[in-house]
Amino acid sequence: MRMMKMLVLAAALGVTAAQAAPKVGEPAPAFSATDSNGKTVQLSDYRGKFVVLEWSNAECPFVQKHYAGNMQALQKEETAKGVAWLTVISSAPGKQGHVDGKQANALTQERGAAPTAVLLDPSGKIGHAYDAKTTPHMFVIDPKGTLVYMGGIDSIASADAEDIPDAKPYVRLALAEALAGKPVTEAVTKPYGCGIKY
Repeated sequence: MRMMKMLVLAAALGVTAAQAAPKVGEPAPAFSATDSNGKTVQLSDYRGKFVVLEWSNAECPFVQKHYAGNMQALQKEETAKGVAWLTVISSAPGKQGHVDGKQANALTQERGAAPTAVLLDPSGKIGHAYDAKTTPHMFVIDPKGTLVYMGGIDSIASADAEDIPDAKPYVRLALAEALAGKPVTEAVTKPYGCGIKY
């Protein structure tokens, strides 16, 4: 009876089996979104490449910590190897971190960021498909479309940039292993940061 109620509730909320939380080793949830330049971008556009999804909110202190230089360095390092880097902004209109395309482009320029594209997700559809919880929350997808990493950017859950050199760089390590054709040693870690403002 309780299970039936839960299924009815899930159906009422529009949650389907296809929207179950993503799992490492399984296909990454497909999506289509508008980028900051008004172009439609689909995950399938990057088939054959490694893809990083980075959830962001420029007003979040944890995001600001990594945009003091660490995130930009990682973006430049990985895109130079042919990795597609998609920054996703899932803040809803009227909520902290919400931007339009023009504002997103200005932020990219101001911060010296180097993503392949910035995806606008004001409805939270992509965020919910990935069960993204924090900014930053990071995901790595392999060229076949399989999720190979999900979790934090690194191991020290603080908003202090001085902690970055002492942290274990989970995303950098995951990409190094995946690009070398090896399984990712720590494929699931705990994300940290500000809650996404859905």
